[in-house]
Amino acid sequence: MTTPGTTWVEGAAGSRFDVDNLPYGVFSRAGEEPRVGVRIGDRVLDLAPVAAAEMLDVHHVFEERSLNALMAEGRRVRESVRTWITGLLTDETERDLVEPHLVPLADVALHLPIEVADYVDFYASEHHATNVGRIFRPDGDALLPNWKHLPVGYHGRSGTVVASGTPIVRPTGQRPGGAFGPSARLDIEAELGFVVGTPSELGSPVPYGAFADHVFGVVGLNDWSARDIQAWEYVPLGPFLGKSFATSISHWVTPIEALAAAWVDLPGQDPEPLPYLGPGDTLGLDIDVEVVVNGDVVSRPPFRTMYWSPAQMLAHLTVNGASLRTGDLYGSGTISGPSPDQRGSLLEIGWGDESAFLADGDEVTLRYAAPGTSGGRIALGEVTGVIRPARG
Repeated sequence: MTTPGTTWVEGAAGSRFDVDNLPYGVFSRAGEEPRVGVRIGDRVLDLAPVAAAEMLDVHHVFEERSLNALMAEGRRVRESVRTWITGLLTDETERDLVEPHLVPLADVALHLPIEVADYVDFYASEHHATNVGRIFRPDGDALLPNWKHLPVGYHGRSGTVVASGTPIVRPTGQRPGGAFGPSARLDIEAELGFVVGTPSELGSPVPYGAFADHVFGVVGLNDWSARDIQAWEYVPLGPFLGKSFATSISHWVTPIEALAAAWVDLPGQDPEPLPYLGPGDTLGLDIDVEVVVNGDVVSRPPFRTMYWSPAQMLAHLTVNGASLRTGDLYGSGTISGPSPDQRGSLLEIGWGDESAFLADGDEVTLRYAAPGTSGGRIALGEVTGVIRPARG
């Protein structure tokens, strides 16, 4: 017999994918259509047949090729579905129904979990922004005057958001001086992505306190960056082709509820932000990141050191009345801590060393872990990409 709150799924109890995690993804088996599943241990629970058998009101959302239909149902349904799944996986009386629909991860293909509506990327780490300022403006101020007054961001390209494992083709474009060719300074940005479930009305800002009403969950995110293309184009309007060629996200979307034990105080904000951005003691997330290049851990950036919080980013994103859509994705910007071994981009790690940038064939993996509600650690979806040569 299992004890209350303990999963009966073999090998899952005490793992980083225990019932206090339960991330959602989209999977398929050979010859079958993609559909929604939830991860428990090293298996995927095929939710559609179980929900249909139990005549769940929203059983149809698990038959879809993305999480969007589930996410659009809103916070109340999101929370009730999580409670239902937890019961399925901890109640021995549900075992006969559920166990035939547990599929080993080795037997499935994983897909992009969401249909991305809009993609926005922020620049929320003071340490990253300071490092970049010192690299590019060694004789000027590291931070520009607006940086501590608002979460700086740019609007990216949703159509080039790809699932972990998708090869990354080296981009070609103009470089400083007008030279044209493949990027010679291809970089990573270790980030956390936030996925919007509940939309909002055009013209109505989303209040700071409504974060959990709109954000469904988080993904690992790598905002690949061509630094030489970016350097030539970003003045005066900001990032464009140096960013838009690819952004990778994890296969798994970790629900906000799974991160209930991970909320922590951020380092503090000075000057005090404007009222729409909430209090200066706003909360961040205690999520550890590992940057792995060709099998070697090269950095461990901590998300808890970020300056701007996830709720502040969302409030700023909508303060002008811009609406949210189901499937909107916003990235935190590069996660970098105060020490050299906590930098989230190769630009910072190398600090002028051109050999630090990515070569064709290099493989980059971002791994994430956070405190779980059961007292252990949970793993967020990791993000991997291999660099392929430029085309054309």
